[in-house]
Amino acid sequence: MKNESFVIGVDYGTDSVRSVVVNAANGLEVASAVFYYPRWKNALYCQPVSNQFRQHPLDYVEGLEETIKRCVLQAGPSVAANVKAISVDTTGSTPVAVDQSGTPLAMLAGFEENPNAMFVLWKDHTAVKEAEEINSHASKFDINYLQYVGGIYSSEWFWAKLLHILRADEQVREKCYSFVEHCDWIPFLLTGGKQVQEMKRSVCAAGHKSLWAEEFQGLPPGSFFESLDPLLKDFPTRLFKDTYTSDQSAGNLSSEWAGRLGLNTDVIIGVGAFDAHMGAVGGQIEPYHLSKVMGTSTCDMLVAPLEEVEGKLVKGICGQVPGSIIPRMMGMEAGQSAFGDAYACFINVLARPLQNVLSKSTILDADQAKAVIN
Repeated sequence: MKNESFVIGVDYGTDSVRSVVVNAANGLEVASAVFYYPRWKNALYCQPVSNQFRQHPLDYVEGLEETIKRCVLQAGPSVAANVKAISVDTTGSTPVAVDQSGTPLAMLAGFEENPNAMFVLWKDHTAVKEAEEINSHASKFDINYLQYVGGIYSSEWFWAKLLHILRADEQVREKCYSFVEHCDWIPFLLTGGKQVQEMKRSVCAAGHKSLWAEEFQGLPPGSFFESLDPLLKDFPTRLFKDTYTSDQSAGNLSSEWAGRLGLNTDVIIGVGAFDAHMGAVGGQIEPYHLSKVMGTSTCDMLVAPLEEVEGKLVKGICGQVPGSIIPRMMGMEAGQSAFGDAYACFINVLARPLQNVLSKSTILDADQAKAVIN
C-alpha cells in the first residue's frame, strides 16, 4: 500500500455531490460517498414558475467536506496517506457573484438568504431577456463573438446570468466584484485562494459559456460588454485572460482543508471542468466517436485533432473549444438541456391514470395499489 497512489474525484450534480477514491494504477474504486444538498432538497431559493433555480454555496461546501471525509474513513489511514490529487467537476454554467477575495456573496453577512447572491444553477432561465439582447447586440460587430458557441448565446450561460443578476439586485450589484463558475470556485476554495484574480479558470467553462477564445486573445473586448450595458463596464478586467486545461494543477491542498479532510498539503488540486465533459473522459472518449452523457440534462460530445477542425465552425452547437474535454483536442458540445425534466414530466403523465384510478379502487387496498403503481 505504501507504494500505491490514490486520487479523489468529486462530481457535483444537480441534486447531490459524489466523491470517490480510486487507485491510480488500476482504476479500482476504493471508497465512495454521496451527499444530497439539504437546502436544494427543501426547494429553498427556487421559484419554478419564474424559472429561478439557485443553490446555496453551503450545500456545496458541506457536501465537499462530508463526502471526502467519509471516503477517507472508508479507505483507511494507509490510503489517506497516499492520496496524491483531487479533481472536481460540476454542472455548468453555474456561476456566482463573489467579492474581491473570491467569497460567494451568500457566505457574507446580510446576503445569506438572498438568491441573487447564490450560485445560479445551469437550468436557471431567469436571463432569457438578457440572452436575447446579447444575440442581437453581437450582430452589430464586424467580428462574430458568438462564432465559437454555435452562433447563439443561451440564457443558461455566464454573461446572460451576470447581467440579469446585476440588473435585478442593487445590493448584489454594489458588492459583486467578479463572477465565478462553480467548477473554478471549488479548486480555489481547496487551495486556500484569497484573491479572485489569482483563480485559475477552466478553459472548459470559459470557452463554452463565457465567450473566451484564443482568437480574441481572451474574452471579447470591454467595449463589446460596455455597449451592451454599462453595468458590465468593469467586469472584463475583473475576470480573466488566461485559462487552463484539466490536466493542469490549480495548486496544493491548503493547510486548513488538509486538516478538515484528514489529508496532507502535498495533495495536488486539479483545474476544474464541467461534469459531462469529464464523464466523456471517464467513458474513454476518443476522436470521431460521439459520447453521450445522460442525466438531468443530456450532453453530446465529440473530440477531434485541432488541425483537422481548423477553420471549421459548426452552427447551433454549444461550443467548440480547444482542450475543453481532452488537452490538444478540439472539444465540441451539443445536447438536450431539458432532458431530465422532460423525462420526469413524461413519466408523470404516463403514471397519472394509475394514481387517479388505483387510489379510488375498492378492490385493492393502499399497499396493493402502491405495489401495482411501482
